[in-house]
Amino acid sequence: MSTVEESMLRFAVAPSGFKECLDAEEVAEAIATGIRRVIPGAVVDGVPLIDGGEGSARLLASATGGRLIPVTATGPTGRPVEAHFARFEDTAFVEMAAAAGLSLVPAEHRDPGRTTSRGVGELVSAALDSGARRIIIGCGDSGICDGGAGALRALGAEILDAAGEPIGEGGAELLGAHRVDATGLDPRLSDVELTVAVNPRNVLCGPDGVARRYGPQKGAGPERVEQLAAAMSRWARLLGEHCGAELAEVPGGGASGGLAAGLAGVLGARLESRFDTFLASTDLEQRLRTADLVITAEGAIDASTALGKIPTEVARRAKRHGKPVIALCGTIGPGADTSYEHGIDAITGILTGPTALPEAIDRAPALIADATARTLRMLLLGSTLRAARDQRPAA
Repeated sequence: MSTVEESMLRFAVAPSGFKECLDAEEVAEAIATGIRRVIPGAVVDGVPLIDGGEGSARLLASATGGRLIPVTATGPTGRPVEAHFARFEDTAFVEMAAAAGLSLVPAEHRDPGRTTSRGVGELVSAALDSGARRIIIGCGDSGICDGGAGALRALGAEILDAAGEPIGEGGAELLGAHRVDATGLDPRLSDVELTVAVNPRNVLCGPDGVARRYGPQKGAGPERVEQLAAAMSRWARLLGEHCGAELAEVPGGGASGGLAAGLAGVLGARLESRFDTFLASTDLEQRLRTADLVITAEGAIDASTALGKIPTEVARRAKRHGKPVIALCGTIGPGADTSYEHGIDAITGILTGPTALPEAIDRAPALIADATARTLRMLLLGSTLRAARDQRPAA
C-alpha cells in the first residue's frame, strides 16, 4: 500500500477502559500510538467511551468542562473511602463505583452478602448539597448486592424487620426485611430529576438475576448466591408493595447489585439505558460514519461482552454504517466468539505470553500499542497480497 493511500486511512478509536488499570482515554491514546507507529499519516478520531462504571465521573467532567467534587463516603465494607462525583451545568453525575465498587473491596473481604451501597446515597446527598437539579447515577463495576438498601438508608429511608427494627447492612440482611418506611427521606429528592444509567439486560430476580449472574464475580460461593437470590426476590416484593410496580424483572433493575431497582422503587428514579445516556453527547456516530476501520477495546472479552458491553455496542452501531470492527482486550475468555454475532469482526489479545497481572497492568499502554501495531501490519499485508493478486496477469 502506498504512502498516499495509507495517509488517507481514517480510524475511529472507541474503547472502554481496562478496569483497575487504564481509563478509556488512556486506552484510546495507546491505540493511537500503535496506529501511528505503522501508518504515520493516518487520521485517528479518538472517542473514549464510558459506561457509568469505574472512571466515568472523571472522563465526564473532562468532556463537559465540569469538575470533580471529592467526598469522603462510607465504602462497601463500611470503612470510609475517598470518593467523588462530577458536577457540570445543573447536573451531578454520581459514579456508584467510586463509593461501592468492587475495586474498593479487598480480596479477603469480598462477600456481596455483607457489602453496602450506603456510600452511594451519601454521594447523592452531597450532590444535593451542591445544588444539582439533575442527578445521574452511573451503574457498573459494583462490589455490592444489597438492592440499594444502604443508599436508601443514607438518604433517610428505613428498612424494617417484622418487629419494626432496622435491618443491618448488606444484601443478606434483606431476607429479614418486612417493610420500607420512606417518611424520613431527604425532602430535596422530590425537587430533582433522578436518572439511573443501567445496562437494560440486568434484572433483579430470576435465573439471570443479579445474584446468580454477578454474585460469583463479587466473591459469593454457591450457597451465598442462592441466599442472595432469595433476598432479591423478597426485596422485589417489598418494593412492589411500596411503589405499586413490578420490579423483579424490569430491564436494568438488577444493575449494580439491584441498586437501580431500589432507587426506582423508593425514589421514583427513571431507569435509562446507559448508552442512551452517555453516547448521546458524543460524536461517535459521525466518527463511525467516516472511518475506514473501527477499533474498540475492553479489559476482557468473553460471553458477557455481548450482554450490553461497550465493544459490542460500538460494533452494532458501526455495522449500521458498514464498517469493519476490531476489538482489543487484555484477556480473551470463554464465550468470546459470541461477539462475532454482534458485529465484531476480529479480536486481538494484547498479551503475547504468560504475564503476571501486576506486570500486565504496569505495561498496559505499551502492550496495547504493540498489539494495535501488530494487527495493522497483518491487515496491511493482506491488502498488499490482494493488490498483487489483482495485478497478476491472467493465465
